[in-house]
Amino acid sequence: MRIAFVAVSGVRVEDRELLELGLTLPGFVERSEVIASLPSLGLLTLAGLTPTRHDRVYLEMDDSDAAAELPAGIDLAAISSFSAKIHQAYELADRFRAQGTSVVMGGPHVTAMPEEAAQHADAVVVGEGEAVWRQVLDDAESGRLQAIYHANGTFDLAEAPMPAFELLDIDRYNRLTVQASRGCPHHCEFCASSVLLTRKYKQKPVERVLAEIDRVCELWQRPFIEFADDNAILDRRYWRELLTHLGQRRIRWFAETDLSLHEDDDLLALMRDSGCSEVLIGFESPDRTGLDGVELHSNWKAQRWPDYVKAVRNIQSHGIRVNGCFVLGLDGHTPEIFDAVYEFAQQTELFDVQVTVLTPFPGTPLYARLERDGRLLEPTGWSTCTLFDVNYEPQLMSAEELRRGLHDLAGRLYNEDETRRRRDIFNRKYLRPHA
Repeated sequence: MRIAFVAVSGVRVEDRELLELGLTLPGFVERSEVIASLPSLGLLTLAGLTPTRHDRVYLEMDDSDAAAELPAGIDLAAISSFSAKIHQAYELADRFRAQGTSVVMGGPHVTAMPEEAAQHADAVVVGEGEAVWRQVLDDAESGRLQAIYHANGTFDLAEAPMPAFELLDIDRYNRLTVQASRGCPHHCEFCASSVLLTRKYKQKPVERVLAEIDRVCELWQRPFIEFADDNAILDRRYWRELLTHLGQRRIRWFAETDLSLHEDDDLLALMRDSGCSEVLIGFESPDRTGLDGVELHSNWKAQRWPDYVKAVRNIQSHGIRVNGCFVLGLDGHTPEIFDAVYEFAQQTELFDVQVTVLTPFPGTPLYARLERDGRLLEPTGWSTCTLFDVNYEPQLMSAEELRRGLHDLAGRLYNEDETRRRRDIFNRKYLRPHA
């Protein structure tokens, strides 16, 4: 078979005023552009799991490709997308099917809404695609695709294939992704990452992670790696082993983690020496009242709130940039939250700040709660799942107050002078030779 692995990519904010604001504030859209430019590691992994008797092609389709002619001779199209672009993915799937191509769809959104996706596909995969992909291929070859394939969430990352990085046009990207772990031991109410695919936190063997990085290095000199982990650097023993080997490979890398990292100076030094440029940490709120109930297992986020300031300062003191992520509009947030985020960024000297609005992604406990309470403005408004559009009624302010507050805060955080000031402080104060 000739198989197309199709990522429907790109980030498009629905709020036109915010989109126009972003055009004049490059720092505001910088992180979103990075995310949008990343290839689909999930599809590349499935391509790596595909027997060599099949012909494989990797495609990325964004808004500019909406009317483009589809490649001919495709027997099976595997399509994945974000919730915000799922309707474009459905339109693409319909076009493929109209020309006689079988379509299988998967990913977190499809896992949350399989019956919706099934209206546009010959088959949908619920859960981890690796667990059922060989069966999907066998059934497609024999013309007996099942409507739904249910993965059981027990896929062993020790069996993970080498992603088919060779299918990429490397020059299109400023970073490539490698996954060391899947899932997260925390359970934040709003999280729509791999926790929707597997409820168990698991790690890929170090030697497999290193093999993937070596493969990237064969294709791209001095690469920038982003670890596609929901919460990296948790198992200290595991990461000490991995980082020791990374330091020999002359790469730069980025990861999302939590602030407990600040407690281990030796690990921070090892991270810096192995090429870590930056970590993104989800602080969510500088105000403790906004943190209560965010993490559903043990209220972990609220318990860690007293450590916020010293965590940022200690991590950055090791020459590692911190991108602090905040979620505006949490229950407990009043209109004062916008000033609080700005003041926290000033106080801690964060290198960068990411502000988003609370987003009810399908399949999350947050979506279920807001739907139950009648607070969703548009229950199936998936195009607003951009992290910057408001699609619910906040608890202690209006939706319009939240939208306006985001606009104002973005203007203060991401103007050229403020962005330059933050980065100059880091470069002058923290980015110095280390003994």
